Amino acid sequence: MSSLHKSRIADFQDVLKEPSIALEKLRELSFSGIPCEGGLRCLCWKILLNYLPLERASWTSILAKQRELYAQFLREMIIQPGIAKANMGVSREDVTFEDHPLNPNPDSRWNTYFKDNEVLLQIDKDVRRLCPDISFFQRATEYPCLLILDPQNEFETLRKRVEQTTLKSQTVARNRSGVTNMSSPHKNSAPSSLNEYEVLPNGCEAHWEVVERILFIYAKLNPGIAYVQGMNEIVGPLYYTFATDPNSEWKEHAEADTFFCFTNLMAEIRDNFIKSLDDSQCGITYKMEKVYSTLKDKDVELYLKLQEQNIKPQFFAFRWLTLLLSQEFLLPDVIRIWDSLFADDNRFDFLLLVCCAMLMLIREQLLEGDFTVNMRLLQDYPITDVCQILQKAKELQDSK
Repeated sequence: MSSLHKSRIADFQDVLKEPSIALEKLRELSFSGIPCEGGLRCLCWKILLNYLPLERASWTSILAKQRELYAQFLREMIIQPGIAKANMGVSREDVTFEDHPLNPNPDSRWNTYFKDNEVLLQIDKDVRRLCPDISFFQRATEYPCLLILDPQNEFETLRKRVEQTTLKSQTVARNRSGVTNMSSPHKNSAPSSLNEYEVLPNGCEAHWEVVERILFIYAKLNPGIAYVQGMNEIVGPLYYTFATDPNSEWKEHAEADTFFCFTNLMAEIRDNFIKSLDDSQCGITYKMEKVYSTLKDKDVELYLKLQEQNIKPQFFAFRWLTLLLSQEFLLPDVIRIWDSLFADDNRFDFLLLVCCAMLMLIREQLLEGDFTVNMRLLQDYPITDVCQILQKAKELQDSK
């Protein structure tokens, strides 16, 4: 470890040990990258994402309160409905009209259950492919959720819901004549894709299952947006960072802490996921156009070249902005970019500058390339040095 790196760690420790955290100083330090040693990044992200207040004295009570609140969410939205489902219609006399699966009332428990299943299956499909370049999410967590895995609890877990719903959809199919074909479930036991993560044995749960639970709870608590594909790419780096905290006391509560940090982050970017807001001033279309207007201001030649080739920002910047660049770089680089994003007071204005910097750093290739070559460049970004990108974005910010 270099003396410079040791000095940076000491600077962070000095700021974080104060009774009242100096937020501007923490932001200034974090913008240039947060060391992972000693759990510094995990702690800084929790402060920068407004999960922990600036007053250190209140941390213990707030964390205890929030973690208990998350446990209550698990009881109310997974365990209790799971118990109710397990007990529904045990015998024919138990089935009232209100509880019948064919009850058309949109407020019936069964209707809610079926709608939740649709959301759950989409989440399940997405989290089984999270960060495929690393094995972390397929591995078992050291701290499985005891509330969920308690063998004394006889209820339908999310894992069972997915298995049963998938089984039903796989084993009963209709051909084009409307005839029902029954296939053997044993022939469909393999995962639908070799790229999907397998379920671990009973008593264990993989990290992707924890992420699935976080997203399901979020969807239940936020019915207006529920779950939109891509949210898994936002929660993934957060959970990975907290679940690899060297401090086991913090790591044990990675699930709850991730949930609240993800919720706070989504409060800032959720408009990107709401299609009806796309063309509003807070929507994703406005932000994509802002990338191009910034580029026009900073590099008009490159801007005109992209316009001439009819390369619209929707072709690449939609993914860059909506997923906070989580699909453009390897996970360690994404985390480094997020250090700077979370640290910046106007973090998502800075994201626009990062996207503009990414274009300007490959300007020569873009100016020389045709439409096909340039689309390939933009959809498979060639520069891997994220510090270079962040430095360029900072230069653009300072030149305003």
